[in-house]
Amino acid sequence: MIYVVFVEPEAPGNVGFMARVMKNFGLHRLVLIKPGELGEEAHYHAMHAQDVLQDSVTHHSLEQFLDEEQVDFAVGTTGAAGGSYNVSRIAITPEKLAESLDPDAKVALIFGREGDGLSNQELELCNVVVTIPTSDEYPIMNISHAAAVIFYELYKNVKTYPRLEVRESSRQEREDIVGFLDQILGALDYPPHKHQNALIIFGRILGRAFITGREAHTTKGVFRKIRDMLIKD
Repeated sequence: MIYVVFVEPEAPGNVGFMARVMKNFGLHRLVLIKPGELGEEAHYHAMHAQDVLQDSVTHHSLEQFLDEEQVDFAVGTTGAAGGSYNVSRIAITPEKLAESLDPDAKVALIFGREGDGLSNQELELCNVVVTIPTSDEYPIMNISHAAAVIFYELYKNVKTYPRLEVRESSRQEREDIVGFLDQILGALDYPPHKHQNALIIFGRILGRAFITGREAHTTKGVFRKIRDMLIKD
């Protein structure tokens, strides 16, 4: 299940375009975070994707949506990928995302505002960040064009053969692992600024790895043992 999440869209026409490109690639769950009045412009640009637009749902904040829907993987998008020292914006390509994504997972593909994109705080809510390689001459793409590239990469890898019965880890399981790491770093008196970056980086590693439920269970057990040894009564 894939949700397409558009955070604070600024132009009604872009919401229509988003609905249209979603339907091109078989996606139907559009979520709008604090949208303005859509009006006729959105419906005009949606063309034959009126159903996607009409069935869209709204939420007050990105965090509220992720909590209420219990999304397994939150995938942020950015046109301004960061280097090693901007951990919120360390990104993978759409192709890499498509290769790794579990088609049975509950996934949110999150697109930011047309002008500013997603903030660092919003990207920190995501398990994985995706960016599209573009020319340095004009690197920032139109929101619906960027969406089309990502949707295409996902759609072309739709598999029709039966999959092995391997359960993907849930969001809660991965959050539990990061929670144990948080306690371990606290027990080690890790410097506060490095502590937070370590949690973000480790959470991103878990997201990119798309670990199974069994792998999450074993990792939690190891981290729990380390925590218990460090924090003794």
